[in-house]
Amino acid sequence: MKKLILAAAAVAGIAAHAAQAGPLPEAKPDDVGFSQAGLARLDDFFAREIAAKRVPGAVVAIARDGKLVHYKAYGQLDATKGTPMPIDAVFALASMTKPMVAVAGLTLMEQGRLPLQARLADYYPGFADMKVGVPQADGSLKMEAQASPIAIHDLYRHTSGLMYGGRPDSSSPLARMYPGGTDPAIAGDTQAFIDRITKLPLVHQPSTEFEYGFSIDVLGAVIEKVSSQRLGDYLSKNVWQPLGMKDATFHPSEAQRDRLAYPFPNDPVTGKPQSIKLLDTPTKFDCGGACSFATVGDYVRFGQMLLNGGELDGQRILSPKTVHLMTSNHLGPEIKNNVATVEPHRGGFGFGLGVAVRTSEGLSSVPGNPGEFTWNGAYGTQFFADPKERLVVVVGTAAPGELRKYYRENVQDIVYGAMVK
Repeated sequence: MKKLILAAAAVAGIAAHAAQAGPLPEAKPDDVGFSQAGLARLDDFFAREIAAKRVPGAVVAIARDGKLVHYKAYGQLDATKGTPMPIDAVFALASMTKPMVAVAGLTLMEQGRLPLQARLADYYPGFADMKVGVPQADGSLKMEAQASPIAIHDLYRHTSGLMYGGRPDSSSPLARMYPGGTDPAIAGDTQAFIDRITKLPLVHQPSTEFEYGFSIDVLGAVIEKVSSQRLGDYLSKNVWQPLGMKDATFHPSEAQRDRLAYPFPNDPVTGKPQSIKLLDTPTKFDCGGACSFATVGDYVRFGQMLLNGGELDGQRILSPKTVHLMTSNHLGPEIKNNVATVEPHRGGFGFGLGVAVRTSEGLSSVPGNPGEFTWNGAYGTQFFADPKERLVVVVGTAAPGELRKYYRENVQDIVYGAMVK
């Protein structure tokens, strides 16, 4: 009997509702085209995964027509301590920071202060002198001048020629020269990051190839230069506070640290040690590509704002026209599209301004519609919005291994499988 009770407790973050008010109004699934039985498959899915010790826990928010139809916490916040997962758990967002920084940049564009065709070197001159590294057959690099300068537009759509180092899906010899995604933010301030990056070779000519990397981190540095504010302060004033994103931050407070979600000490697939460095190592600058924290409730409000065309609860962040520009594909036929090499279920997707954008029926391994916009985080978080279905989904997990991609695919399959209208 004791074992049964303990087993039930281990999975018993399942369906833990918060007593507090939710981030959006609530609706019954049947009222907005969802099957209650279909949504219950999410409970079953996470129960199985948590019982198998493949993920510590999760928080999932699903909204349709601006109303929550599913908002639950599962499993544990920190498996080593046995802490139940609260609905207001704070997650390290990793690359889900990028869409928020893109929105911050677009608010400056709307003010006439940061046009897309502005040259990056006008803000940080060191980028003008960067050469393009072309690998040669003997293993050396041939350095070529930039055929065209890096534009602010290139930062949003990852066509700047910058990359991330240490990615398992990158075979480029240049990857060994680049730091990992959050390493510079831990090592120094914004200017130190710029100085370090501009000493490296570009991996492609600007505006020629989607190459995932430090582009949005650089955009964040430009936002700081234009606004004369630290990135987190600008985001707080212009995005987070107006939207009521109470826990969104680059630097969790002591109270927030008690709600940080931690991964298993070892990857459940490989058995190798794993960690999320930012949980215990403060950053020295607000890296726009990977360093923010928030709750799932915070982020579903951000997603709903975009789905609404830039407004939520009377607070307008962007115009509908700007949101349309942001969530349109910006990778023309002249640009090599590598989106699906970063996110394996992203066949049929291009990339907009800080978000991937579905452009085709089929091709992707997950259901959805053209116009869907999305991005995820390397530590296990997930976000997608489907304007045709009036749908926003946000998932928080602390699962930094390759298993995170399994959760992304299955959650999207289950969500669309639960939609009956």
